[in-house]
Amino acid sequence: DATTVITRDNFKEIVWPLPAEDLLYVGRATKRKLFRYGINTIGDIANTSLEFLHANLGKWGEVLWSFANGQDTSPVTRMGEEGLIKSVGNSITTPRDLRNNDDVQMIFYVLSESVAARMREHGFKCRTVQIHIRDNTLFSFEAQGKFHKPTNVSTALAEKAMTIFLSKYSWENPIRSVGVRGCDLVVADSREQLSLFEDEERRMKEEKLEETVDILRRRFGHFSVQRAVLLKDTDLGIINPKEEHVIHSVAFFKGGKVL
Repeated sequence: DATTVITRDNFKEIVWPLPAEDLLYVGRATKRKLFRYGINTIGDIANTSLEFLHANLGKWGEVLWSFANGQDTSPVTRMGEEGLIKSVGNSITTPRDLRNNDDVQMIFYVLSESVAARMREHGFKCRTVQIHIRDNTLFSFEAQGKFHKPTNVSTALAEKAMTIFLSKYSWENPIRSVGVRGCDLVVADSREQLSLFEDEERRMKEEKLEETVDILRRRFGHFSVQRAVLLKDTDLGIINPKEEHVIHSVAFFKGGKVL
């Protein structure tokens, strides 16, 4: 059988002339979008500016650019081998500066809905929520808080995140980037001790409500169900970080980005 050896020295000659859809993660919709911009081959992707791809494809644009340039350095693993999920998070650079607590609360709700939905998809709850804040001078910090009981309810995540934020940030500068992460994960259907600190009936209703929202969004789209608070600002309320979220290998994110 013939064997083709692709090395760091010859991959451009072999791979770049191939059609864009031969690159991992380029499906029919992405192919059509790339074609509109005159990007037809893997080489075209590699030689397009990273800023342009990010502006038009979001996080996927960064991934495609890295792969087209041979920058996936993740180790080879056996088929079916899967790393242990230690946390679930989302972060976002907001379309405008956040200047007050209402702005931040909206973003916490947006991010918490994404994090909670992904935890439910993977069958997890978290015992800790962590926030990441970066202002427009690039000053940043992280802080976290624990729950009395593990949760995968977005309202609980957002409210805890806001409590942490209010205790840590004094508004010296507007904020430009926010992250929310669920940590200390446990299996969602594991046995739980009844809590003296929470309304169990309310908690169960909230869990059921969010599971129903998951079903509606899968069927009719993310924006078919929205919190009323997110309708106050169209710039911040129309963000869907779950759809833009991309899972990569650990090595791809050695720079410390939120997974």
